[in-house]
Amino acid sequence: MIIGGIAAIARGVPRQTIDIDATIEAQGVDLNHALQVLGRHGFEPRIERVEEFARQRLVLLLRHRPSGVRLNRSLAWLPFEREALTRATTFDLGGVSARIVTAENLIVLKAVAWRLRDRDGIERLLIGHGRSVNLKQIRAALVQLFGMLEEPERLADFDRLVSVVDAREQDQS
Repeated sequence: MIIGGIAAIARGVPRQTIDIDATIEAQGVDLNHALQVLGRHGFEPRIERVEEFARQRLVLLLRHRPSGVRLNRSLAWLPFEREALTRATTFDLGGVSARIVTAENLIVLKAVAWRLRDRDGIERLLIGHGRSVNLKQIRAALVQLFGMLEEPERLADFDRLVSVVDAREQDQS
């Protein structure tokens, strides 16, 4: 499933990106075999000891040899990630069919990362999708993930962002 910048674009958030962020179900994945298969499609490791790094950080850092495009392939282990994979929907991206994370799950991923560009992306997703996003589902996932990160107070930061977007929307109507 595609996550990150390309997913944000597919979900209606204009932005620039220079890489492809994707995730795969990691349970039962043989990293050596996965790297061989990806290698046959032109992908090579961007770092030394890519398998060791992937086991520690749960991401394969690759580059597409012919184009130079970077691929960050996350390894999905958490129940949230595995559920997100099942909810992804298929998009046509310039003639290429790809499964894209839902707006709700993209908001969750951005809330966990919480960089400035992620907060901006959350705002844009909330504005663009309006009340069609399921905030109850998003909050439930964030309660679980922030609990695992031992940072439950971060939910208040997310709620403040939602309130700011709501207030802005009400001011404009």
